[in-house]
Amino acid sequence: MAGRFSKGKARREEKVERQDNDFKYFMQDTGSLYLGARFSYAEIMEQEMVSFKYKSIVEHYILKDTAPETTLESQLYYMTPDQFSYKTYIQLKAKVKVCVMVQKKSLFGKEKTGYENKVMKLDELVQMNLAQKKKCGMIIQELILSKLALMGFNV
Repeated sequence: MAGRFSKGKARREEKVERQDNDFKYFMQDTGSLYLGARFSYAEIMEQEMVSFKYKSIVEHYILKDTAPETTLESQLYYMTPDQFSYKTYIQLKAKVKVCVMVQKKSLFGKEKTGYENKVMKLDELVQMNLAQKKKCGMIIQELILSKLALMGFNV
């Protein structure tokens, strides 16, 4: 009987780990770089697919005021305008893809609560206080960086 319960617990832990990996990715198109928000800076530095330029910016500028085990999600959620990493991301024209809770009315007038994806500029996100972020149930999904700004950034 005890073996059955431990298998169930192991499956739940595996499911949680898989869900975390859903937001650990690096993609790029012609104009932008996209980083999943569950990456920690240490994991970003280990990834082969992440561009060398971004890794060097992380190493020289962002890790000055951020611990390597910090995830992008937590850093962006609690970021303040006086942090050096905020100033660095502003220079990189950073945007953040977030998921927020919204009230929607159905065809018959019933209110439903659902989630909506939005892309916000980093300064819009940082100007929101913590209470506003919690009130709208904000979940940070992705960091978007401009390739043009990345190319023009001097390390």
